Order: sequence, then structure tokens, then C-alpha cells
Amino acid sequence: MLQEQKEVMWPKLVLNKVLRKSLSSSNIVADLPDSREILPEFHSSDASTMKACNQQTCKIFVSSWNVGGTVPPEDMDIEYWLDTKKYPADIYVFGFQEIVPLSAGNVLGSENSKISRKWNAIISRTLNKSSSRARPDDSPTVGSQSKEHFRCIVSKQMVGIFISVWIRSNLCEFVSHPSVSFVGCGIMGCLGNKGSVSVRFLLRETSFCFVCSHLASGGREGDERNRNSDAIEILLRTTFPHGPSRNLPRKILDHDRVIWLGDLNYRIHLPDTMTRSLVEKRKWDLLLEKDQLKAELMEGHVFQGWQEGVIKFEPTYKYCLNSESYYGGNPNAKVKKSRAPAWCDRIIWFGEGLKQSLYDRGESTLSDHRPVRAIFTAETEVYRVLQKSDVSNDEGLIDTRTTFRRVLE
Repeated sequence: MLQEQKEVMWPKLVLNKVLRKSLSSSNIVADLPDSREILPEFHSSDASTMKACNQQTCKIFVSSWNVGGTVPPEDMDIEYWLDTKKYPADIYVFGFQEIVPLSAGNVLGSENSKISRKWNAIISRTLNKSSSRARPDDSPTVGSQSKEHFRCIVSKQMVGIFISVWIRSNLCEFVSHPSVSFVGCGIMGCLGNKGSVSVRFLLRETSFCFVCSHLASGGREGDERNRNSDAIEILLRTTFPHGPSRNLPRKILDHDRVIWLGDLNYRIHLPDTMTRSLVEKRKWDLLLEKDQLKAELMEGHVFQGWQEGVIKFEPTYKYCLNSESYYGGNPNAKVKKSRAPAWCDRIIWFGEGLKQSLYDRGESTLSDHRPVRAIFTAETEVYRVLQKSDVSNDEGLIDTRTTFRRVLE
């Protein structure tokens, strides 16, 4: 009888979860009370009066970490990881996977935001030294007029996937049209134990998109096709609004600068013992020749046109908890399943105008994964508008007295 009740309840729970997702999908921008447009709209008829005068650059710090359902301790220190003195940035993008255990209750129930608020508080405390008195369970106040140097412009959680974007306060006035889109690829192809949460915004006139994902797991031959399928679904199903008065990019690849981060779960196509032997010898080049993600990229099965920096660090998965030893490396230890080391955690990018200057991993033992990080220099376009009273002379040259107005000033 109990088994029959479970069989009846399961589809109802799944249906309720899917309906809640679809009904709430239009109201998913978090932590930003006012998403009004900052940029004036330009129509095609205005093209002759608009001129791109120059480009500016900004530094972007991107990090991804599968924390394995582990709650961060009260005194969690990520200063070493951000290293803001050595690698100062203008934008910080943090992607997490499994911030809560992927249990049936968490997958089918409502989102528990307590842990995401803790992570936001830890990030705020690190980025903004003047906020060091904030408690770990307090959520940062967006729009606060405190002395904080960084503001959380948007953050969003879907089950265990969580993305949080922070921007230097003097750049916030140039940010517009923040939006979030999430795609569930897990149970029944729609629940959020696997999938993505993507963030879009404009910085000046350049559109940015950050995709935080957790793709299908599995170390058997052929499981990489499931990961490819998840990535394709995310690209197809992620959709952002056009905007109330501007024709903004809707799909991931429509944006000017795109960065994809997360536990992509791609493994190494070698026998377990050979993989471990090459890891011990630090033969990264030989291992990467059999890396599934690189193979799929080369064969054009997924992520066509995407780029990844050179990997010069140890595989990020799978470690024994609170240990520097890979899981299953001790033949005398009892383990449920062997998990060969792999570079599951990755950061890749698409589009012009992005230059990577750092790609490495951290050494925290909080999880069975190690975090990865990257630093990018991104170009942003700055437009000026030619006043209607300013006209070209008879020879078609702009008069030297012509004045320009910066759109975002």
C-alpha cells in the first residue's frame, strides 16, 4: 500500500513543481528592486545620428564551485580565493552547484534560500571590508548607500544551482536590463537537479550573458552524450525578454560577451588505473588528449565556436572530503563506486572582445570538488549621440564645433 501511495504521489509532486516553475518564470530577477531602463532607446532611423566613439575595458572575475551540499562554516574565508589585491576586478560572477543536497525534498520542494544568503553574505564580507560586521546569514542590501564598493545586482537559485553577480559601485549606473533565465534538465528532463541559471545584463552598450550550469553526471562510456544533450537544451530553451523598448538579445549566443561556467561533468576517456597513474605523474597534456569536453569540442558535437583557456592545474574531481586525496585512490579503503579524477569544473567563453588572463583552481577541502576561477578583460562599447542641430558641412565632414553627449552620463 505504501509503495502504491508513493507511485501516485510522485507524478503529482513533479507536476506541481513544473507548474510552479512555469508560472514563476516571468518573475525571476532577484535582489534588484528596480530594473528600470537606464539607456535611452535608439531606433533604426536614429542610426545616422549615433556614433560609437570608443571602447572601454573592464576586468571580470568568474568562479565556479560544486560545494557538494556542504553548508559553508560561519567563519568561511574566501579572501585567498578572490585575492582582490593581486587580481582586482570590476565584475565578480560566482557560480555554485549543489549548494543544497540534491534530495527529493530539495528537488521537488520550494527553494531554500538560507544557504544562498549565507554565500552572498560571505562574498559581500570579502569584497567589502567595511561590511565585515555582517552576519553570515544576512543577505546584502542592494541599493544600500553604505561605503560598500561592490553591489549584488542579481542572484538566483534553482535547487542547488546558484549564481550571484557583483559589480563595482561606480559601474552600477551603467548597467541596465538585468534578467535571469533558468532551465531544468534533470529528472524527467525538466527538474532542477541538473540544468542552468543564466544572467543577462547590458554594461553600457555591450550585452553580457553568464551561464551557470550543472550537466548530467556519469562516468560510463556514452554518458558524455547526455551532457551534450543538456548543453544543447540549455542553449535552445534559455530565453530572455526583449525589453520594454529595446530589441535586446533573447538567446544565449545572441549576446556580445558570453561566459559559461559550472560543473560540466565531462570525464577522461581512459581506464581508471591509467588516469590515476597519469595524474600522479602530472601528465596533464596526455590526460587532456582524452578529455571528453575537448574531444566533443573538436568533433563539433557541442559548444561549436567556444573557447577554453589552457589547463595547467590538477583535475578538480573527485576528492575525499576534508582531504587532499582523490576518492578511490586508496585500494584498502572501502568505497561505493570508483570515481577517476577528472576536470569536471570548467569555464569557457563565446564571442569576441574577451581575453582571458588567468585560469586555475583553488585548494579548499570543503567539497569533493575544487573550485575553478578565471580572469577576463572585456571590451565594452561606449556610444555618443550627435545632436540634431549638429550637421555635417557641405563636404560631408562633421563640423569641428559638433558636440557629443555621452549616453550614460
